[in-house]
Amino acid sequence: MLAQQYPGSRVDSVDTVSGKVSQELARDGALAIALAMLGVAIYIWFRFEWHFGVGALVTLFHDVSVMLGFFAAFELQVDLNIVAAFLAIVGYSLNDTVVIYDRIRENLRKFRKMAIVPLLNLSLNETLSRTVVTALSILFALGTLLLIGPDVLFGLTLAIFLGTLIGTYSSIYISAPMLVWLGLKPDSFLRLETDEAPGPAAV
Repeated sequence: MLAQQYPGSRVDSVDTVSGKVSQELARDGALAIALAMLGVAIYIWFRFEWHFGVGALVTLFHDVSVMLGFFAAFELQVDLNIVAAFLAIVGYSLNDTVVIYDRIRENLRKFRKMAIVPLLNLSLNETLSRTVVTALSILFALGTLLLIGPDVLFGLTLAIFLGTLIGTYSSIYISAPMLVWLGLKPDSFLRLETDEAPGPAAV
C-alpha cells in the first residue's frame, strides 16, 4: 500500500509490541505503584503514629483506585507516561496529607482537652488556604496544557489534572475522617504518668 501511494518509498524497519510486553507493563506498573504506596505508609507510620499511617494508605489507595477506574471506564490508553503520572499523584496526595496530619498532631499537643472532631475541623481550616492555593496553581497550569498542549502530552496531563483534583479532596474528606474511624483521641499519645511519690530529699 505504501509503494502504491508513495512510489519510491521504502520501509527500513518495523517495530511491534506484543501482548507479553503489555502484560509486563501492567504488572510492573502495578508493582511500582503498590511499592510506592507501601513505602510512604511505612514512613508515615514511623514519622507519626500507626493511625496516620493507615489513614494515609487508605487515602492513597482511594486516589489510585479512582484514577484507574476513570481510565478503565473511558477506555483510555495506559502507558509508561500514565504510570509515571500515577506515581506523581501518589507523591502529591501524600504531601498534602502529611501537611494536614502534621497540623493535626501539632494541635493534639496544644489542645488536649478539645474533642477530636472539632480539633480535626480546626486543623483542616488552618491548612485549607494552603491546600486550595496549591491545587489551583497546579490545575491552572495543567488546564492550559489540556487546552492548547500537544496531543502527545494529553494522557499525562489529564491523569495529573484528575489526580490533583482527587488528591486534594481526599486529603481533606478521607484522610482526616479516617482518624476518627480508627479511634484517634486527643489523649491517644499522652504518656501515662506514674503515681509514685517522690523520695525524700538528700541531706
